[in-house]
Amino acid sequence: MRLITFLFKYSRATTILAVIIGLVCGAGNAGLVAAIHTALSGPGARTPGLVFKFAALSLIVPGFRLLSSILLTSLSQRGIYDMRRRLSRQIALAPLRQIEEFGSHRIIATLTEDVFVITNTLIKIPVLCMQLAVVVGILVYLAWLSWAVLLAVVVFMAVGALSFKLAVNRAMKYLVTAREYADTLLGHFRALTDGAKELKLHRRRRTTFLADVMEEAMRGLRRNNVTGTNTMSLSSSLSNFLFFTLLGLLLFALPAFQPTDDRLLTGYVLAIFYLLIPFEDLTSLIPAVARANIAMGKVESLGLSLIDAAKKEPVLADAPEPGPEWESLELVGVTHTYHRERENTTFTLGPIDLSFRPGELTFLVGGNGSGKTTLAKLITGLYTPEGGEIRFNGRPVTDENRDDYRQFFSVVFYDFFLFEKLLGLETGGLDERAREYLGQLQLDHKVQVKEGVLSTIDLSQGQRKRLALLTAFLEDRPFYIFDEWAADQDPVFRDVFYLELLPELKARGKTVLVISHDDRYYHLGDRVIKLDYGRIEYDRVLAPEAELTNSAEPVAS
Repeated sequence: MRLITFLFKYSRATTILAVIIGLVCGAGNAGLVAAIHTALSGPGARTPGLVFKFAALSLIVPGFRLLSSILLTSLSQRGIYDMRRRLSRQIALAPLRQIEEFGSHRIIATLTEDVFVITNTLIKIPVLCMQLAVVVGILVYLAWLSWAVLLAVVVFMAVGALSFKLAVNRAMKYLVTAREYADTLLGHFRALTDGAKELKLHRRRRTTFLADVMEEAMRGLRRNNVTGTNTMSLSSSLSNFLFFTLLGLLLFALPAFQPTDDRLLTGYVLAIFYLLIPFEDLTSLIPAVARANIAMGKVESLGLSLIDAAKKEPVLADAPEPGPEWESLELVGVTHTYHRERENTTFTLGPIDLSFRPGELTFLVGGNGSGKTTLAKLITGLYTPEGGEIRFNGRPVTDENRDDYRQFFSVVFYDFFLFEKLLGLETGGLDERAREYLGQLQLDHKVQVKEGVLSTIDLSQGQRKRLALLTAFLEDRPFYIFDEWAADQDPVFRDVFYLELLPELKARGKTVLVISHDDRYYHLGDRVIKLDYGRIEYDRVLAPEAELTNSAEPVAS
């Protein structure tokens, strides 16, 4: 069982100790049944010794049960903490391309739903162990009373366990399918929020999405969950029926065939009734354990894949930031291929041969889908070239130094993400420098900063992009890349960006690569590179006084 293996991984000794304590609880429960049975035999049986035995067991059983629960609960919570921590780090270290291929909705489903299911089930593991111990203790007591009755009970339990196992195997197929539908449904939930504008503007699209796409996933999730759970419930009811059948045979059939001591018969019935409760608990926990095993499989498959990928990208969390000094960046025969789902085609960027020098302002232009953003991800080391190599200061960028290499870049992508806190920038005078930039970006009336925390990021898209620019400025790295940054800005601030901010970065010796279709500003750059369907159409160096006219038509990124 994956859950027991999971617990053993973190502390074999603690797990074994908790199980041993649980077995002691089981033996104590069997002792309580024996004491109760003896006390019911008659007034003469209720001796001071029996009273003392009952009192001692009444303290030992709940005390040991509490100890076992504390041990396993602490162990399970530590395991969950480590699992969340490990998965979070693996996701952070994994290559961007692999994260994109997994899909954020699947990763979020694993970090939320799967971890939640595992957590809830691990909390019940102490109950599972203790109830197993109770079953063992009661069976030992039945063996002491009568081997024949023990054999009958074991046979009925074996039949019930076999039928339950068959039901679990069948139900697992439905529960695994339900888990896949859960992944799909989470993706639809994201589409429901991210695509809210498009759904509101097109009634038929909205109706089709809600009635066909989302409800199909909901129906599939419901259908498979109901079928899987009901299959297990049916088997659990069958097990109860077998127990009651056994009781009926003992109470009514056995005395009819042979004389039976009422005292022994009372012991049989008391033991079996005492056995029924933990057996019901065990069978009711099976569906939860089955779901947890499915969730554990999802987590392990994701985790193992990410581990394999992350092994190639060691990150030195305490490594110092690289200095601003650099001489050259070269792309030599770089290629990258990926699958376009919408067109169901394969797109290859390259081979690309480019070089960059400190202090250059370069415009990267080209048609929609020409590979501009992909090239930016290759330049920054977010994608690994499938062919060719990137050379930084004459040295190849490899798996060993790629993370250090990425620290030379500050990038604002078109699909950027904003953190409310200026993470990783905690240095002296941070608030003062941030306030200066907020004034320059005309956001000081909207956003304040205190101890590195922005007062709000709930702004328009254009203003949020300015905040992303603020973060990039504060990073103060040698190489800046802006992916269609000005697309959401008003004309006034678009001029500010091209005519003030970019020249300022260049004057400070920064290298700037701007993905843009604003052709009326191209003359401000040192060069213009145009991509056409993954290939460089031209790499044009501009004279200081030149203006680019009719050489690169306006295009969308």
